[in-house]
Amino acid sequence: MMSWSDIRILSLAVGVFMLTSCAVQPGKQSATEEQAPEPVEEAKPEFIVVEPDIQSAFDKAIAHMAAEEFDAAIAVLENLVKREKRLAAPYINLAIAYTKTDDKKKARENIDLALKVDRGNPIASNELGLMLRREGKFEEARKVYLDALEQSPEYLPVIRNLGILCDIYLRDWDCALEQFEKHQDLQPDDQVKIWIADLKRRTGG
Repeated sequence: MMSWSDIRILSLAVGVFMLTSCAVQPGKQSATEEQAPEPVEEAKPEFIVVEPDIQSAFDKAIAHMAAEEFDAAIAVLENLVKREKRLAAPYINLAIAYTKTDDKKKARENIDLALKVDRGNPIASNELGLMLRREGKFEEARKVYLDALEQSPEYLPVIRNLGILCDIYLRDWDCALEQFEKHQDLQPDDQVKIWIADLKRRTGG
C-alpha cells in the first residue's frame, strides 16, 4: 500500500478540488530532512461543471496512482486532458505521475500547462517549486513560492516549503524563521514549533 510519503494526489469533485497531500516536510527534530506530506489540504474552489464520464475517468486515474500504477494513470489522464482542458488538477496529477516514472520533461510540461490553465494555482506552484528545488534552482524556486503567496498568502504547503527552502538550501535564516512563524500563526503545529526552536538555537536567536 502506498504511504503519504510516496505520493501527492489530487481528488476531483464537480466544482471543487481537494488536495490529499501537498507539502514536503523536513525531519523530526529540525528542517534538515524530508518526511511524509500533510495528508489533507483544501484547494481553492473551481466552479467548473464536468461530465460524469470525465469524473469517472479521473477517479480511475486516482485509483491507479494510489496503487502505484503510474503508467496506467498517465494513459487515463492523457486521454482525459485531450477532452477536458479547463481543469488544472489532471495536469498536476500527470506531472506527479511523470515525476514518479522519472520523466522530468513531461512532468515540467504538465505543471506548466496547469499554471497556464489556472495562473497562480497554489498546488501547481508548490509542485513547480519542488521541481526547481530538486534541480538545484533555488532562487527560481523561491520566486515561484513568493509569487504563489501573493495570490494565496495563507496556503500552508507553500509557506512550509518556502521555509524549508530558505533554511536548508538558501541558508536564509530570516526567511526561514518568518515562514515557520507564519505557519504557526495560521495553524499551530508541534513539528513546526520544533523547527522554530531549532532554528533559533542554531542561529543564536
